[in-house]
Amino acid sequence: MSFWGWLAAIVLFLQLPIPLYWFVVHPLVKFWRGHPNAAYITGVLCSWPPVTAAMVIYRRALFRPDWPPLAAIAAGLGLIVLEGWIFWRVRRDLGAARLVGKVELAGGGEVARSGIYARIRHPRYAGSFLAIIGACLLAGTRLLWIAALAWAVLTLVAISLEERELRVRFGAAYEEYCRRVPRFLPLGPKSTRA
Repeated sequence: MSFWGWLAAIVLFLQLPIPLYWFVVHPLVKFWRGHPNAAYITGVLCSWPPVTAAMVIYRRALFRPDWPPLAAIAAGLGLIVLEGWIFWRVRRDLGAARLVGKVELAGGGEVARSGIYARIRHPRYAGSFLAIIGACLLAGTRLLWIAALAWAVLTLVAISLEERELRVRFGAAYEEYCRRVPRFLPLGPKSTRA
């Protein structure tokens, strides 16, 4: 596997398990609120080991052995760097505790409406999508593009579970936020798309 394949593998190791983690947390959030440490452990065990095992088992089909074209390297690196910037903004605006679900498990908090969240409802997922596209460009295999498509479908389901939980927790305040701020593309601060 080339250097670029290893970089793609690292990005995928960090990104691919995310929707699986949230599949554990969001549907059973009421139960997990009484067992937050168990939620983190269960979420991690149900997401990172299976994804890591699949990446190791199918590594030859997922990652090209040679270098990708220069344009793919430039575009892939650009998308990964953009995701890094988005992650930095999300962490700055929310704090690390909210990224791993501490607020969901506590049942409190408020709708994030400032910083990057004033322009886009799901910047972390949008950033993950960009990073995975970047990794696909670096790895350059059909199987990885298929895995990325499956990841996108799983992520959309995880987002719907998350939004359902947020509607229950915040009610009208979250509905108003959804009317004002788009899910993925920052179309403007006062967008009416949902």
